[in-house]
Amino acid sequence: MTCILVSDPDPRSRRRATSCLRLAGFEVKTARDRQQMVSLLRRRQLGGVVIDPGADDPVEVIKDLRSRDDLPIIVVSDQGEEHGKVELLDAGADDYLTKPFGAEELAARVRAVLRRVQPTDERPPVVTDDFTICLADRRFIRNDGTEVALTPTEWTLVEVLVSHATHLVAQADVLRTVWGPDAEDKSAHLRVHMSNIRHKLEPDPGHPRYFLTMAGLGLRFDPGG
Repeated sequence: MTCILVSDPDPRSRRRATSCLRLAGFEVKTARDRQQMVSLLRRRQLGGVVIDPGADDPVEVIKDLRSRDDLPIIVVSDQGEEHGKVELLDAGADDYLTKPFGAEELAARVRAVLRRVQPTDERPPVVTDDFTICLADRRFIRNDGTEVALTPTEWTLVEVLVSHATHLVAQADVLRTVWGPDAEDKSAHLRVHMSNIRHKLEPDPGHPRYFLTMAGLGLRFDPGG
């Protein structure tokens, strides 16, 4: 059974999220603050984190959490400003859910994020002039031998595009594959994650060779660069 860590300073909200996830079949551990969350991260094998940063700087919290682990991260908050969501996604969060939320929506978001980290089939590595992508074990290796860490959502986007190499993938199809059938409002999330991917993977992020956006059409991975 997958264990999800719910970290939320509000006891009522923490109990609600815990109840929602347990009813959905997850094991749940809870933390009331950052210190307790970090302690549980060290001691427990977890499948993902649902976190409300509370009074702490949310961007700093997510950056710190991402630096410690590559677990899927879903931020839940009563702060719904779009720029705040973008900053949190840029810091390493995989999804953002505004309070109050429905029980089924939280469980569905968790399931969707967990699907992104499931092992892929044994596809051969994709080799370019600058890097090698191993989809089977989710490894991105530069030609100098260094590895680049991607978040679960970034990996899912890479897999979608690399699996359709040289072919244009419509933006609507990318959104549905990564965020589910009701993902029309996730275009800003997509832009942020693709920008992060280019900064991590492209030799010149300002002039991408491999991960291309065709304005008004969709996205394409070109292994030939």
